[in-house]
Amino acid sequence: MSFRTALSGIAAATTNLAVTSNNIANVSTAGFKQGRAEFGDVYAASIFGTARNTAGSGVRVTGITQQFTQGSVEFTNRNLDIAISGGGFFTLSNNGAIVYSRAGNFQLDRDGFVVNPGGARLQVFPPLGGNNPGFETGRLQDLQLTTTDSAPNATSEVIVASNLPANAQPPVSTPFDPNDTNSFNHSTSITVYDSLGVAHVHTLYYVKTANPNEWQLHNFINGAAVGGAQTLQYDAQGALTAPATGFVTLPPWTPPTGAAPVAITMDLRSSTQYGERFAINDLRQDGFTTGRLIGIEVSQQGVVFARYTNGVADPLGQIAMSTFPNQQGLQNLGDNQFAQTFESGDVRRGGAGTADLGLIQSGALESSNVELTEQLVNMIIAQRNFQANAQMIQTNDQIQQTIINLR
Repeated sequence: MSFRTALSGIAAATTNLAVTSNNIANVSTAGFKQGRAEFGDVYAASIFGTARNTAGSGVRVTGITQQFTQGSVEFTNRNLDIAISGGGFFTLSNNGAIVYSRAGNFQLDRDGFVVNPGGARLQVFPPLGGNNPGFETGRLQDLQLTTTDSAPNATSEVIVASNLPANAQPPVSTPFDPNDTNSFNHSTSITVYDSLGVAHVHTLYYVKTANPNEWQLHNFINGAAVGGAQTLQYDAQGALTAPATGFVTLPPWTPPTGAAPVAITMDLRSSTQYGERFAINDLRQDGFTTGRLIGIEVSQQGVVFARYTNGVADPLGQIAMSTFPNQQGLQNLGDNQFAQTFESGDVRRGGAGTADLGLIQSGALESSNVELTEQLVNMIIAQRNFQANAQMIQTNDQIQQTIINLR
């Protein structure tokens, strides 16, 4: 009986050494979670229970559990390296099977899908689309980076915050002629875009009239007049009074590119007449040309943006985070991947930073949570346990030899 007890101790020490060896081997594996061998004592029992004076029958391995403590976050400055700071797992699709991982060393495959080194595709919540900035958290889809250009957007609004000099005099030349600099007081221009993304120059000419606090604004696009002169009126404090709303809607201008007519509304509400100098305090428009993909960015909430050369940032989805009531009940599949089991409980998904889910850190990796010094100490302890149980077998053998040799 004592032989078997010692053998169970040797087997337990061997398992402990195997777990420790695996931890040490993965000390540099991104997102690795160390294992721990757990043991329970063994007592022979009958229908009458366990005898009070029973010595015991050894030890058995009750389980090898993963320790899901946070690993340190190390910055790599690579956009597709993503670390989780806090609880939760990345959700991945491995040929249609949903798996979970803490390792965020992602890359692109030949089709533009974001995958881990094993080829499992990162799952995201798709955007709702339209003017809704949210995400469809009840559905998963593969995260794919498209290489197509970003579509252009035609200019529909131009914001002009100009200051016109209060002491200005009417031009010496009349009538107004954009080619005669003596027929207008000041001018400025801005680039606008048609529906095909082609740029056009929108020029604004300011002409002081003979009436106090009154100006005329002429609009030209590519040298062609767009509508007639717009009258601007200011009060004695220099504030704009006409047009009353501060908005001027220009008639549609048809570009020669075959694009749709460009209909521009001008926002002049911040226009003033102060002092003695002409100034443009703000001049911007809402159109843009086509854009080429230059990279991706990931926010702390896990929203993946595709950034284009035209300044547009399109959300491609929100990284789907998953958690479980009992993380140690997950099945370890290898390759830093886990599968849901009955013991783990039902999966609960959400966006990063919600409930007990951690935040996302782009350009960083979560390192292994293995503490090497601790594992080396554990190795020494397991080795001594092995040696002690081996010595017990040797002692039992000597006792039996002594009994056999009795005469």
